[in-house]
Amino acid sequence: MKYQVAIIGGGPAGYTAAEAAGKAGLSVVLFEKNNLGGVCLNEGCIPTKTLLYSAKIYDNGRHAAKYGISVSETSFDLPKIISRKAKVVRKLVLGIKAKLTAQQVIIVSGEAYIVDKNTVRCADETYECEYLIICTGSQTVIPSIEGIEQVSYWTHRDALENKELPRSLTIVGGGVIGMEFASFFSSLGVQVTVVEMMSEILNGIDRELAASLRAEYAKRGIKFLLDAKVTSLSQDEEGIHVCYQNADGANSICADKLLMSVGRRPVTEGLGLENLHLERTERKNIRVDSYLRTSVSGVYVCGDLNGVSLLAHTAVREAEIAVKDILGASEEMSYRAIPGVVYTNPEVASVGKTEESLQAEGINYRVVKLPMAYSGRFVAENEGTNGIFKVLVDESDTVLGVHILGNPASELIVLGGMMVEEHRKLDYFKNFVFPHPTVGEIFREL
Repeated sequence: MKYQVAIIGGGPAGYTAAEAAGKAGLSVVLFEKNNLGGVCLNEGCIPTKTLLYSAKIYDNGRHAAKYGISVSETSFDLPKIISRKAKVVRKLVLGIKAKLTAQQVIIVSGEAYIVDKNTVRCADETYECEYLIICTGSQTVIPSIEGIEQVSYWTHRDALENKELPRSLTIVGGGVIGMEFASFFSSLGVQVTVVEMMSEILNGIDRELAASLRAEYAKRGIKFLLDAKVTSLSQDEEGIHVCYQNADGANSICADKLLMSVGRRPVTEGLGLENLHLERTERKNIRVDSYLRTSVSGVYVCGDLNGVSLLAHTAVREAEIAVKDILGASEEMSYRAIPGVVYTNPEVASVGKTEESLQAEGINYRVVKLPMAYSGRFVAENEGTNGIFKVLVDESDTVLGVHILGNPASELIVLGGMMVEEHRKLDYFKNFVFPHPTVGEIFREL
Protein backbone atom coordinates (compact mmCIF):
# COMPACT_ATOMS: atom_id res chain seq x y z
CA MET A 1 0.00 0.00 0.00
CA LYS A 2 1.37 3.37 -1.05
CA TYR A 3 0.66 6.76 0.52
CA GLN A 4 2.10 10.20 0.08
CA VAL A 5 2.38 10.75 3.84
CA ALA A 6 2.79 8.22 6.65
CA ILE A 7 2.43 9.47 10.21
CA ILE A 8 3.45 7.51 13.30
CA GLY A 9 1.61 8.58 16.43
CA GLY A 10 -1.95 9.86 16.81
CA GLY A 11 -1.41 12.51 19.47
CA PRO A 12 -1.73 16.28 18.96
CA ALA A 13 1.12 16.41 16.43
CA GLY A 14 0.05 13.28 14.59
CA TYR A 15 -3.65 13.95 14.22
CA THR A 16 -3.02 17.61 13.34
CA ALA A 17 -0.56 16.62 10.61
CA ALA A 18 -2.93 13.95 9.30
CA GLU A 19 -5.90 16.31 9.10
CA ALA A 20 -3.87 19.08 7.45
CA ALA A 21 -2.31 16.75 4.88
CA GLY A 22 -5.64 15.10 4.15
CA LYS A 23 -7.36 18.44 3.73
CA ALA A 24 -4.66 19.43 1.23
CA GLY A 25 -5.53 16.39 -0.86
CA LEU A 26 -2.61 14.16 0.07
CA SER A 27 -3.11 10.44 0.70
CA VAL A 28 -2.38 9.83 4.38
CA VAL A 29 -1.99 6.82 6.66
CA LEU A 30 -1.81 7.34 10.42
CA PHE A 31 -0.51 4.68 12.82
CA GLU A 32 -1.57 4.68 16.49
CA LYS A 33 -0.92 1.80 18.87
CA ASN A 34 -3.26 2.99 21.63
CA ASN A 35 -6.03 5.57 21.36
CA LEU A 36 -6.27 8.58 19.06
CA GLY A 37 -5.42 11.75 20.92
CA GLY A 38 -2.25 10.39 22.49
CA VAL A 39 -1.20 11.09 26.06
CA CYS A 40 -2.62 14.63 25.97
CA LEU A 41 -6.20 13.64 25.32
CA ASN A 42 -6.31 10.23 27.02
CA GLU A 43 -4.16 10.64 30.11
CA GLY A 44 -2.84 14.18 30.25
CA CYS A 45 -4.16 17.61 29.25
CA ILE A 46 -7.87 16.90 28.94
CA PRO A 47 -8.51 14.40 31.75
CA THR A 48 -6.51 16.39 34.31
CA LYS A 49 -8.35 19.61 33.43
CA THR A 50 -11.68 17.78 33.69
CA LEU A 51 -10.80 16.64 37.20
CA LEU A 52 -9.48 20.06 38.15
CA TYR A 53 -12.71 21.70 37.01
CA SER A 54 -14.73 19.37 39.23
CA ALA A 55 -12.45 20.29 42.14
CA LYS A 56 -12.90 23.98 41.32
CA ILE A 57 -16.69 23.64 41.37
CA TYR A 58 -16.41 21.91 44.75
CA ASP A 59 -14.15 24.70 46.04
CA ASN A 60 -16.68 27.28 44.84
CA GLY A 61 -19.44 25.52 46.71
CA ARG A 62 -17.46 25.39 49.93
CA HIS A 63 -16.62 29.08 49.72
CA ALA A 64 -19.91 30.31 48.29
CA ALA A 65 -20.65 32.35 51.44
CA LYS A 66 -18.02 34.88 50.31
CA TYR A 67 -20.36 35.75 47.46
CA GLY A 68 -23.52 35.90 49.55
CA ILE A 69 -24.65 32.41 48.59
CA SER A 70 -25.68 29.81 51.18
CA VAL A 71 -24.92 26.19 50.35
CA SER A 72 -26.23 23.93 53.11
CA GLU A 73 -24.06 20.96 52.22
CA THR A 74 -21.26 20.55 49.72
CA SER A 75 -20.02 17.08 48.87
CA PHE A 76 -18.46 15.20 45.98
CA ASP A 77 -18.66 11.75 44.42
CA LEU A 78 -15.19 10.71 43.25
CA PRO A 79 -16.35 7.76 41.09
CA LYS A 80 -18.73 10.13 39.28
CA ILE A 81 -15.92 12.67 38.80
CA ILE A 82 -13.76 9.93 37.27
CA SER A 83 -16.68 8.69 35.17
CA ARG A 84 -17.33 12.17 33.79
CA LYS A 85 -13.64 12.47 32.93
CA ALA A 86 -13.85 9.24 30.93
CA LYS A 87 -16.98 10.48 29.12
CA VAL A 88 -15.26 13.73 28.12
CA VAL A 89 -12.26 11.82 26.79
CA ARG A 90 -14.41 9.39 24.80
CA LYS A 91 -16.34 12.25 23.21
CA LEU A 92 -13.19 14.06 22.10
CA VAL A 93 -11.52 10.90 20.80
CA LEU A 94 -14.58 10.21 18.64
CA GLY A 95 -14.44 13.81 17.44
CA ILE A 96 -10.84 13.43 16.29
CA LYS A 97 -11.63 10.18 14.52
CA ALA A 98 -14.55 11.85 12.71
CA LYS A 99 -12.36 14.78 11.59
CA LEU A 100 -9.69 12.44 10.21
CA THR A 101 -12.21 10.21 8.49
CA ALA A 102 -13.75 13.28 6.85
CA GLN A 103 -10.33 13.99 5.26
CA GLN A 104 -9.97 10.38 4.04
CA VAL A 105 -7.12 9.64 6.45
CA ILE A 106 -6.53 5.89 6.81
CA ILE A 107 -6.17 5.05 10.50
CA VAL A 108 -4.21 1.89 11.33
CA SER A 109 -4.34 0.54 14.88
CA GLY A 110 -1.09 -1.07 15.90
CA GLU A 111 2.57 -0.52 16.65
CA ALA A 112 4.43 0.84 13.63
CA TYR A 113 8.02 -0.07 12.86
CA ILE A 114 10.23 1.99 10.55
CA VAL A 115 12.04 -0.15 8.00
CA ASP A 116 13.50 2.82 6.13
CA LYS A 117 12.46 6.39 5.34
CA ASN A 118 9.91 5.20 2.76
CA THR A 119 8.70 2.01 4.41
CA VAL A 120 6.69 1.37 7.58
CA ARG A 121 5.59 -2.04 8.82
CA CYS A 122 2.60 -2.61 11.11
CA ALA A 123 1.49 -6.11 12.06
CA ASP A 124 1.88 -8.13 8.87
CA GLU A 125 1.36 -5.24 6.47
CA THR A 126 3.93 -3.05 4.75
CA TYR A 127 3.20 0.59 3.87
CA GLU A 128 5.20 2.73 1.48
CA CYS A 129 5.33 6.53 1.68
CA GLU A 130 6.96 9.56 0.10
CA TYR A 131 7.13 11.49 3.36
CA LEU A 132 7.35 10.23 6.94
CA ILE A 133 6.27 12.28 9.96
CA ILE A 134 7.20 10.78 13.33
CA CYS A 135 5.17 11.98 16.33
CA THR A 136 5.57 9.33 19.00
CA GLY A 137 5.31 11.61 22.03
CA SER A 138 6.80 11.07 25.48
CA GLN A 139 6.51 8.84 28.51
CA THR A 140 6.73 9.22 32.27
CA VAL A 141 10.22 9.22 33.76
CA ILE A 142 10.59 6.79 36.63
CA PRO A 143 13.75 7.73 38.54
CA SER A 144 16.21 5.19 39.82
CA ILE A 145 15.57 5.42 43.56
CA GLU A 146 16.52 2.75 46.09
CA GLY A 147 13.44 0.69 46.95
CA ILE A 148 11.21 2.00 44.15
CA GLU A 149 10.55 -1.49 42.84
CA GLN A 150 9.26 -2.59 46.25
CA VAL A 151 6.63 0.14 46.72
CA SER A 152 3.22 0.57 45.13
CA TYR A 153 3.44 4.03 43.61
CA TRP A 154 1.18 5.96 41.25
CA THR A 155 2.07 7.52 37.95
CA HIS A 156 -0.22 10.27 36.60
CA ARG A 157 -2.15 7.53 34.77
CA ASP A 158 -2.96 5.70 38.02
CA ALA A 159 -3.96 8.93 39.76
CA LEU A 160 -6.42 9.71 36.95
CA GLU A 161 -8.20 6.38 37.39
CA ASN A 162 -8.24 6.24 41.19
CA LYS A 163 -11.78 6.13 42.63
CA GLU A 164 -10.94 6.00 46.31
CA LEU A 165 -9.35 8.96 48.09
CA PRO A 166 -6.30 8.33 50.26
CA ARG A 167 -6.06 10.18 53.53
CA SER A 168 -2.58 11.38 52.63
CA LEU A 169 -0.49 11.65 49.48
CA THR A 170 3.18 12.35 48.86
CA ILE A 171 4.03 13.77 45.46
CA VAL A 172 7.65 13.52 44.32
CA GLY A 173 8.12 16.37 41.89
CA GLY A 174 6.80 19.92 42.11
CA GLY A 175 6.51 20.57 38.39
CA VAL A 176 3.34 21.29 36.44
CA ILE A 177 1.91 17.76 36.66
CA GLY A 178 2.77 17.43 40.34
CA MET A 179 1.21 20.77 41.25
CA GLU A 180 -1.98 20.11 39.29
CA PHE A 181 -2.50 16.82 41.11
CA ALA A 182 -1.59 18.49 44.40
CA SER A 183 -4.32 21.05 43.68
CA PHE A 184 -6.91 18.40 42.82
CA PHE A 185 -6.34 16.11 45.79
CA SER A 186 -5.91 18.96 48.26
CA SER A 187 -9.26 20.44 47.20
CA LEU A 188 -10.90 17.09 47.97
CA GLY A 189 -9.46 17.04 51.48
CA VAL A 190 -6.36 14.86 51.06
CA GLN A 191 -3.29 15.82 53.11
CA VAL A 192 -0.70 16.49 50.40
CA THR A 193 3.07 16.81 50.69
CA VAL A 194 5.16 17.87 47.69
CA VAL A 195 8.83 16.87 47.67
CA GLU A 196 10.88 18.94 45.20
CA MET A 197 14.61 18.62 44.57
CA MET A 198 14.93 22.23 43.33
CA SER A 199 14.78 25.32 45.53
CA GLU A 200 11.35 26.28 44.15
CA ILE A 201 8.39 24.55 42.55
CA LEU A 202 7.54 24.91 38.84
CA ASN A 203 11.05 25.11 37.46
CA GLY A 204 11.10 27.38 34.40
CA ILE A 205 8.11 29.46 35.55
CA ASP A 206 8.77 32.98 36.85
CA ARG A 207 10.04 32.40 40.39
CA GLU A 208 7.99 35.20 41.94
CA LEU A 209 4.78 33.68 40.63
CA ALA A 210 5.85 30.16 41.57
CA ALA A 211 6.62 31.29 45.13
CA SER A 212 3.28 33.12 45.36
CA LEU A 213 1.37 30.04 44.20
CA ARG A 214 3.27 27.88 46.68
CA ALA A 215 2.44 30.29 49.50
CA GLU A 216 -1.26 30.17 48.55
CA TYR A 217 -1.32 26.38 48.61
CA ALA A 218 0.68 26.26 51.83
CA LYS A 219 -2.13 28.31 53.41
CA ARG A 220 -4.55 25.64 52.18
CA GLY A 221 -2.59 22.93 53.96
CA ILE A 222 -0.18 21.54 51.37
CA LYS A 223 3.27 20.89 52.82
CA PHE A 224 6.27 21.66 50.62
CA LEU A 225 9.72 20.15 51.06
CA LEU A 226 12.13 22.07 48.82
CA ASP A 227 15.80 21.36 48.14
CA ALA A 228 14.93 17.81 49.14
CA LYS A 229 16.52 14.86 47.35
CA VAL A 230 14.69 11.55 47.71
CA THR A 231 17.18 8.87 48.74
CA SER A 232 15.04 5.76 49.27
CA LEU A 233 11.50 4.40 49.41
CA SER A 234 9.89 1.67 51.51
CA GLN A 235 6.41 0.43 52.33
CA ASP A 236 4.79 -1.23 55.35
CA GLU A 237 1.38 -1.40 57.01
CA GLU A 238 1.73 2.25 58.05
CA GLY A 239 2.09 3.45 54.46
CA ILE A 240 4.78 4.45 51.98
CA HIS A 241 7.89 5.99 53.49
CA VAL A 242 9.87 8.55 51.51
CA CYS A 243 13.36 9.18 52.84
CA TYR A 244 14.98 12.40 51.70
CA GLN A 245 18.01 14.57 52.33
CA ASN A 246 17.86 18.35 52.73
CA ALA A 247 19.67 21.10 54.59
CA ASP A 248 18.44 19.66 57.89
CA GLY A 249 19.96 16.26 57.13
CA ALA A 250 18.23 12.93 56.60
CA ASN A 251 14.46 12.90 57.12
CA SER A 252 11.43 10.88 56.08
CA ILE A 253 7.67 11.23 55.61
CA CYS A 254 4.94 8.65 55.38
CA ALA A 255 1.68 8.72 53.41
CA ASP A 256 -1.03 6.34 52.20
CA LYS A 257 -0.11 6.90 48.55
CA LEU A 258 2.88 8.05 46.54
CA LEU A 259 2.71 9.84 43.17
CA MET A 260 5.90 9.91 41.10
CA SER A 261 5.91 13.02 38.95
CA VAL A 262 9.47 13.96 38.05
CA GLY A 263 9.05 14.61 34.33
CA ARG A 264 8.72 13.03 30.91
CA ARG A 265 11.06 11.89 28.15
CA PRO A 266 10.57 11.22 24.43
CA VAL A 267 9.56 7.73 23.30
CA THR A 268 12.41 6.42 21.14
CA GLU A 269 12.54 2.66 21.66
CA GLY A 270 10.95 -0.03 19.51
CA LEU A 271 10.18 2.24 16.55
CA GLY A 272 13.04 1.38 14.26
CA LEU A 273 14.46 4.88 14.56
CA GLU A 274 17.93 3.39 14.43
CA ASN A 275 17.26 2.37 10.83
CA LEU A 276 17.08 6.03 9.81
CA HIS A 277 20.41 7.06 11.37
CA LEU A 278 18.97 10.46 12.29
CA GLU A 279 21.27 13.15 13.61
CA ARG A 280 20.89 13.74 17.36
CA THR A 281 21.37 16.75 19.61
CA GLU A 282 23.78 16.89 22.54
CA ARG A 283 20.88 15.68 24.74
CA LYS A 284 20.26 12.73 22.38
CA ASN A 285 17.01 14.14 21.00
CA ILE A 286 16.26 14.00 17.27
CA ARG A 287 17.71 17.12 15.67
CA VAL A 288 15.26 19.11 13.53
CA ASP A 289 15.51 22.42 11.72
CA SER A 290 13.00 25.27 11.77
CA TYR A 291 10.81 23.37 9.28
CA LEU A 292 10.84 20.21 11.47
CA ARG A 293 13.00 18.43 8.90
CA THR A 294 15.43 15.86 10.22
CA SER A 295 18.85 15.08 8.76
CA VAL A 296 17.18 12.54 6.44
CA SER A 297 15.33 14.03 3.47
CA GLY A 298 11.57 13.51 3.61
CA VAL A 299 11.53 12.62 7.32
CA TYR A 300 10.02 15.03 9.85
CA VAL A 301 9.83 14.81 13.64
CA CYS A 302 7.16 16.76 15.50
CA GLY A 303 6.12 16.98 19.13
CA ASP A 304 7.88 15.61 22.20
CA LEU A 305 10.17 13.33 20.20
CA ASN A 306 12.35 16.25 19.08
CA GLY A 307 12.67 17.39 22.69
CA VAL A 308 12.37 21.11 21.97
CA SER A 309 9.13 21.81 23.85
CA LEU A 310 7.15 18.99 25.45
CA LEU A 311 3.78 20.72 25.16
CA ALA A 312 0.70 19.72 23.17
CA HIS A 313 0.17 23.16 21.64
CA THR A 314 3.79 23.25 20.47
CA ALA A 315 3.29 19.86 18.84
CA VAL A 316 0.20 21.10 17.00
CA ARG A 317 2.04 24.07 15.53
CA GLU A 318 5.07 21.97 14.61
CA ALA A 319 2.80 19.56 12.72
CA GLU A 320 1.25 22.42 10.79
CA ILE A 321 4.72 23.69 9.84
CA ALA A 322 5.86 20.23 8.70
CA VAL A 323 2.85 19.72 6.45
CA LYS A 324 3.27 23.20 4.94
CA ASP A 325 6.85 22.31 4.12
CA ILE A 326 5.73 19.11 2.40
CA LEU A 327 3.26 21.17 0.36
CA GLY A 328 5.98 23.64 -0.64
CA ALA A 329 4.54 26.55 1.35
CA SER A 330 7.43 26.69 3.80
CA GLU A 331 7.03 28.65 7.01
CA GLU A 332 9.54 28.55 9.84
CA MET A 333 8.64 27.37 13.32
CA SER A 334 9.02 30.01 16.04
CA TYR A 335 9.51 29.08 19.70
CA ARG A 336 9.71 32.70 20.82
CA ALA A 337 6.25 32.79 22.37
CA ILE A 338 5.26 29.29 23.48
CA PRO A 339 2.91 29.75 26.45
CA GLY A 340 3.14 27.58 29.54
CA VAL A 341 0.15 27.15 31.86
CA VAL A 342 -0.35 25.55 35.27
CA TYR A 343 -4.06 24.80 35.71
CA THR A 344 -4.14 25.12 39.46
CA ASN A 345 -6.66 27.37 41.20
CA PRO A 346 -5.53 30.12 40.76
CA GLU A 347 -3.96 29.50 37.36
CA VAL A 348 -0.43 30.49 36.42
CA ALA A 349 0.53 31.31 32.83
CA SER A 350 3.80 32.50 31.30
CA VAL A 351 5.15 33.31 27.86
CA GLY A 352 8.51 34.57 26.67
CA LYS A 353 11.46 35.39 28.89
CA THR A 354 11.50 35.18 32.67
CA GLU A 355 13.54 37.40 34.95
CA GLU A 356 15.79 34.44 35.66
CA SER A 357 16.47 33.71 31.97
CA LEU A 358 17.13 37.39 31.22
CA GLN A 359 19.56 37.64 34.11
CA ALA A 360 21.35 34.49 32.94
CA GLU A 361 21.67 35.94 29.44
CA GLY A 362 22.86 39.32 30.74
CA ILE A 363 19.98 41.20 29.08
CA ASN A 364 18.88 44.52 30.59
CA TYR A 365 15.18 44.64 31.36
CA ARG A 366 12.53 46.45 33.34
CA VAL A 367 9.61 44.98 35.28
CA VAL A 368 6.12 46.42 34.92
CA LYS A 369 3.88 44.81 37.51
CA LEU A 370 0.21 45.35 38.37
CA PRO A 371 -2.10 43.60 40.82
CA MET A 372 -4.88 41.71 39.05
CA ALA A 373 -7.25 43.92 41.05
CA TYR A 374 -6.70 46.58 38.36
CA SER A 375 -9.41 44.62 36.55
CA GLY A 376 -12.91 45.26 37.87
CA ARG A 377 -14.08 41.91 36.52
CA PHE A 378 -11.31 40.14 38.43
CA VAL A 379 -12.33 41.86 41.68
CA ALA A 380 -15.99 40.94 41.11
CA GLU A 381 -15.20 37.25 40.62
CA ASN A 382 -12.31 36.68 43.04
CA GLU A 383 -13.46 37.73 46.49
CA GLY A 384 -10.67 38.07 49.01
CA THR A 385 -7.85 37.16 46.62
CA ASN A 386 -5.52 38.98 44.29
CA GLY A 387 -3.09 38.03 41.59
CA ILE A 388 -0.02 39.25 39.74
CA PHE A 389 0.25 40.66 36.23
CA LYS A 390 3.91 40.99 35.35
CA VAL A 391 5.44 42.19 32.09
CA LEU A 392 9.15 42.29 31.28
CA VAL A 393 10.36 44.85 28.73
CA ASP A 394 13.70 45.90 27.29
CA GLU A 395 15.14 49.41 27.19
CA SER A 396 12.88 50.36 24.26
CA ASP A 397 9.76 49.05 26.06
CA THR A 398 9.52 46.05 23.72
CA VAL A 399 7.81 43.18 25.55
CA LEU A 400 10.10 40.25 26.37
CA GLY A 401 7.87 38.19 28.65
CA VAL A 402 4.43 38.14 30.26
CA HIS A 403 3.56 36.28 33.47
CA ILE A 404 0.13 36.04 35.11
CA LEU A 405 -1.03 34.58 38.42
CA GLY A 406 -4.81 34.63 38.71
CA ASN A 407 -7.86 33.31 36.88
CA PRO A 408 -8.29 33.09 33.94
CA ALA A 409 -4.56 33.33 33.19
CA SER A 410 -4.77 30.47 30.67
CA GLU A 411 -7.20 32.46 28.51
CA LEU A 412 -5.26 35.72 28.75
CA ILE A 413 -1.72 34.57 28.07
CA VAL A 414 -2.22 34.43 24.28
CA LEU A 415 -2.43 38.25 24.32
CA GLY A 416 0.98 38.33 25.96
CA GLY A 417 2.22 35.82 23.41
CA MET A 418 1.14 38.11 20.57
CA MET A 419 3.20 40.94 22.07
CA VAL A 420 6.27 38.75 22.52
CA GLU A 421 6.07 37.05 19.12
CA GLU A 422 5.57 40.30 17.21
CA HIS A 423 8.05 42.40 19.24
CA ARG A 424 5.26 44.75 20.34
CA LYS A 425 5.69 47.70 22.68
CA LEU A 426 4.17 47.98 26.13
CA ASP A 427 1.33 50.20 24.92
CA TYR A 428 0.30 47.94 22.01
CA PHE A 429 -3.16 47.06 23.30
CA LYS A 430 -4.11 50.67 24.06
CA ASN A 431 -5.10 50.86 20.39
CA PHE A 432 -7.80 48.22 20.84
CA VAL A 433 -11.24 48.46 22.43
CA PHE A 434 -11.77 45.67 24.94
CA PRO A 435 -15.25 44.72 26.14
CA HIS A 436 -15.91 45.98 29.64
CA PRO A 437 -15.74 44.47 32.15
CA THR A 438 -13.25 41.76 31.25
CA VAL A 439 -10.10 40.59 33.00
CA GLY A 440 -8.21 41.02 29.71
CA GLU A 441 -8.65 44.80 30.00
CA ILE A 442 -5.64 44.75 32.31
CA PHE A 443 -3.48 44.74 29.15
CA ARG A 444 -4.70 48.27 28.48
CA GLU A 445 -3.51 49.37 31.92
CA LEU A 446 0.15 48.89 31.02
